[in-house]
Amino acid sequence: MAKHSLLSASASHRWIACPPSARLSENYEDKPSDYAQAGTDCHELCAYKVEKALGRKVRNPAKKLSFYDAEMEDCSDGYRDFVMECVAKAKEVCPDPLVLVEQKLDYSHYVGIEGSFGTGDCIIVADDMLYVVDYKHGLGVMVSAEKNSQLSCYALGALDLFDGIYNIERITLAIYQPRRANISLYEMSKDELLTWAKETLAPAAKLAQEGKGEFKAGDHCRFCRAKANCRKRAEYNLEMAKYDFEMPATLEDTEIAAILPRIDDMISWAGDVKEYALQKALSGTKFDGFKVVEGRSNRKYTDDEAVAKAVKDAGFNPYEQKLLGITAMSQLLGKKKFEEILGTLIHKPAGKPVLVSDTDKRPAMNTAADDFKEN
Repeated sequence: MAKHSLLSASASHRWIACPPSARLSENYEDKPSDYAQAGTDCHELCAYKVEKALGRKVRNPAKKLSFYDAEMEDCSDGYRDFVMECVAKAKEVCPDPLVLVEQKLDYSHYVGIEGSFGTGDCIIVADDMLYVVDYKHGLGVMVSAEKNSQLSCYALGALDLFDGIYNIERITLAIYQPRRANISLYEMSKDELLTWAKETLAPAAKLAQEGKGEFKAGDHCRFCRAKANCRKRAEYNLEMAKYDFEMPATLEDTEIAAILPRIDDMISWAGDVKEYALQKALSGTKFDGFKVVEGRSNRKYTDDEAVAKAVKDAGFNPYEQKLLGITAMSQLLGKKKFEEILGTLIHKPAGKPVLVSDTDKRPAMNTAADDFKEN
């Protein structure tokens, strides 16, 4: 497995906010997950489709992907279309924009440590305009392009490559996150980017490289390797202990309002601690009052084909007939045919109410209080 850059662009949100976490994380194994692999697979499929749309000779990787499915096919189709829209927009000012897919971008010059790099999903250079497009497969966190440090690092790497050839003055950062129906764009000037690099990125990078600075807990802890037993994160979340959860009815609305922004972080932290403790216990560590037991499991067939044959031989039908889901049906019919045949038969019900921060871009629902006001 390739060694990650100490000051990787993908982790920049964390090490800028909490510089010493960069060195601390080196003491922990970087454990791969199915979620990460699914994202990697979809990135590979996305790259293939963009290259193909550009008329380049490429091989379809679908058969070798571990998590390939109909949803991934749809997500990558959407990403390809989005990138080609960006290319079309670039052609409005430049007849032959440069389009690079999965481009290595080195921003070592701006952070002062060699080997600081990342891979840009798609870079488009059109005279004075630079596009930095990033695909996000994640479903859990809505990602914004606004002052996004990862994409800003990529933009710096692209400037290093092309600023002497192209007169780049404007930069557009773009996030395409289909599983959250999220497309986010942010435009900045080159001067704004360079000012950020000098005043924010470089000082944080120096502290991170030296393992100095103050530990700080926050939403950036989510992907930190030290998140389970980081003392600063524990202190941050244990501050909640001052609220007596045994008597929630005694809490005032103002107290609830103070708790709400921290609930998700607290739940995430508690889950990380439990998982860390489980892995330690499996390795032999004893935690007073706890033991490892075998969890519940479901019965499984040892051989699906043998089961089907045995049931058929006994005179029964081992299969159930089920209508294809919308994604699978769209894949079967093709998007155009799907709309022609089933367009009037598709209904998207309202989503379940969810309480979120007022920074969330989704419009607020009407509440019972709102309905009362309207009457």
